[in-house]
Amino acid sequence: MKKFMTLGAAAVIAMSVASGTAFAADGTLTVVTSFPKDLTSVFKSAFEKKNPGLTIEVLNKKTSAGIKYLQETSANNTSDLFWASAPDAFEVLKGDSLLAKYTPMAKGIPDKVGAFPINDPDGYYMGFAASGYGIMWNTRYTAAKKLPVPKNWADLKDPVYHGHVGMSAPSRSGTTHLTVETVIQGMGWDAGWAEWKEIAGNFKTVTERSFGVPDGVNSGQFGYGIVIDFFGLSSVGSGFPVDFVYPEVTTLVPANIGIVKGAPNQAAAAEFIEFLLSPEGQELLLNPKIRRLPVNPNTYANAPAGFPNPFKDKSIGAAVKFDLDLSKNRYNVVNSLFDVMITYRMKDLTAATKAIQDADAAIKGKSNPAAAKLIAEARALVAKMPVSEATAGAKEFNAIFKKKRKKATDVIEGRQAEVEQEWDTQVKANYAKAKELAEQAKNML
Repeated sequence: MKKFMTLGAAAVIAMSVASGTAFAADGTLTVVTSFPKDLTSVFKSAFEKKNPGLTIEVLNKKTSAGIKYLQETSANNTSDLFWASAPDAFEVLKGDSLLAKYTPMAKGIPDKVGAFPINDPDGYYMGFAASGYGIMWNTRYTAAKKLPVPKNWADLKDPVYHGHVGMSAPSRSGTTHLTVETVIQGMGWDAGWAEWKEIAGNFKTVTERSFGVPDGVNSGQFGYGIVIDFFGLSSVGSGFPVDFVYPEVTTLVPANIGIVKGAPNQAAAAEFIEFLLSPEGQELLLNPKIRRLPVNPNTYANAPAGFPNPFKDKSIGAAVKFDLDLSKNRYNVVNSLFDVMITYRMKDLTAATKAIQDADAAIKGKSNPAAAKLIAEARALVAKMPVSEATAGAKEFNAIFKKKRKKATDVIEGRQAEVEQEWDTQVKANYAKAKELAEQAKNML
């Protein structure tokens, strides 16, 4: 019966497209999404205007929370669509058989954006926009404090940025997870994590939500933010004194939508997807409050001056060919590692980093092999990983990490608690020892 209903919905949409008439969706369309209201309200208003008998109910949840919600309610599902940026999140739902197949009928959309397929090859979710990851900064803040403009991730390791950088945690944001995973894939497990820890050593904050990063930069609470591109581009479009750059080591992946298996309003869900992919829907992505990269190349003809076009500028995301399976297989481990090593040990990490930076400044222009050795040892202790890449990618190990902590004091149980405690003990000791060695080196100079 469910298969018949899905085919029936698709047939109705197909007949609507073929005849050139608008299909009037009705009832309630329930959408689980991680997108901000600035985006969802624009599409909700436009789609409801085209379909007066329909009401869109938006359930706004962080990506990981949205996954958990659909998993927990699958036996009595009331959701129609899952709408989020992270393709690895859709792979998790697909692997749990929680998405229904659908083939869009919209025309003019290529198979790939950059090197990445726009739609799931198996038909369980489809891309409606493209996303890259980078750095935004407040131009007034940087001018007042006479700070430089970063161009690559490595720039944010410079001591001049200490206390000026904000980021969300990958456990709290699917787009942040992709940002973290992109750098790890681009540089390798150990080098990628070392990069993140050196950057995080300059953090002022780890925000509770991904939206907190652009809000902090826009308001000047901190100068620089690590964000998905549309946060930076929409802030520019909304008139904030900010700018945005794609670092060389970034990736370009589609933001997606998929019909939830057993969706109560499958016909409206299918029609909403067609609307997203229509010329009208694609042009809404250029709204100054949204500013996402359309997947229809023709839409860029109406884009504002200077707006990035990944179909013409092949340098965006060219350095990293994102491995979706690799990301999916260690999704939970990467999130837990970031929280243990950075989110909940930020004070220890920033203290160790500052001590190393001070020792580096003290030794500059001097020859002191003993002090240089201590500084190198300190840096290696900060970079040291409590788990190997092979272990992190093992399915049975990833399955241990079932619960996400909203704060460091949240209680978790079982094997996850044991492993995270082991990691934390190692990390805390390494940061403390690194700080001690760096201070020792500085005192020798």
